[in-house]
Amino acid sequence: MKKIVKEFRDFAVKGNAAQLATAVVIGAAFGKITTSFVSDIVMPFATLLTKEDSFTSWKVILRKASYGSPAVTMNIGNFIQNIVDFLIIALSIFFVIKLVSKVNNQIKSISSKDDGSQEEPELKLTKEQELLTEIRDLVKNKELNIKSEELKKDAQ
Repeated sequence: MKKIVKEFRDFAVKGNAAQLATAVVIGAAFGKITTSFVSDIVMPFATLLTKEDSFTSWKVILRKASYGSPAVTMNIGNFIQNIVDFLIIALSIFFVIKLVSKVNNQIKSISSKDDGSQEEPELKLTKEQELLTEIRDLVKNKELNIKSEELKKDAQ
């Protein structure tokens, strides 16, 4: 039981859980905005084309109301309304993500240009430094040759 509590605490404290919670809250708010957009702005134009009050009035009656029992209906209009809501929400999210990606790419390209322009100029070595570098390289190569010869002797 302690192991499960520890695992849950580790999960809840990590940034991923907090980011997920934030995304859910923002997504819910965004969903309300787009639902309002669909029902208050898009659907009135759609109802002009259909000559009806709204899609939600579209129903297929499976059994008529009788003797106090309500009618059994298939609410096709609600389904169509939910599809329209989904498509507009998905399209909106697509464009928001595309916009954020474009901004991120521009920021990266600007920062990479800044990094490239701030490079220090290459320093020229003096004659003495060049000679010392050559001597160092020769000594390293000689040490490597000696070590490889010792390894060959040990292997035999």
